[in-house]
Amino acid sequence: MTSRPPAGRVGLVATCLAFSVVTVAGSTAAAAPGAAPAPPAGVAVGSFRSVRRYDDVAEPVRLRIPAAGVDTRLDRLGLAADGSVDVPVDYAVAGWFRDGPRPGQAGPAVILGHLDSRTGPAVFLEVPGLPPGAEIVVDRADGSTIAFRVTRTERVSKTEFPTDLVYGATLQPSLRLVTCGGSFDQNAGHYRDNVIVYADPTG
Repeated sequence: MTSRPPAGRVGLVATCLAFSVVTVAGSTAAAAPGAAPAPPAGVAVGSFRSVRRYDDVAEPVRLRIPAAGVDTRLDRLGLAADGSVDVPVDYAVAGWFRDGPRPGQAGPAVILGHLDSRTGPAVFLEVPGLPPGAEIVVDRADGSTIAFRVTRTERVSKTEFPTDLVYGATLQPSLRLVTCGGSFDQNAGHYRDNVIVYADPTG
């Protein structure tokens, strides 16, 4: 998949974060990861009701990863006009993709963070080195927390970003951390790869 940072972000170094444009029934539209599939042909949208139920949990407000030295508030990220997922404005702060599941709900909650900036390290500098079993804790707006354990980490080319694995619907809660990695393309002004950390709840 192709990185298409929003206009006006030329100065950002870590423009290789996560992006998603979904094509459904011949049309291209930005879609929330984990969204329910469209109803069958001939069924009025107003009459369609999903049989699935989701836990109602509060929004995430803070991310803590002791092994990576991360303790950051979470900004809310939406979609840019071109259908790409927005990226955090502050290099020292991570962001949660608000159109996807919340941590603890069924499906993959996705959190993005920069690796570095033109002036130094950023919030996810140590995230690519997280080993399996490392703990990730998300604090929520109602004072509750949910803990995850890293299951694996992978580095992929931006042109081969695994959209389905990162954003695709799952029956169980999960967490994805996305940042940059690999070599830096001086001409393009960003890293060539993404690093994706996959994690599951500890409970």
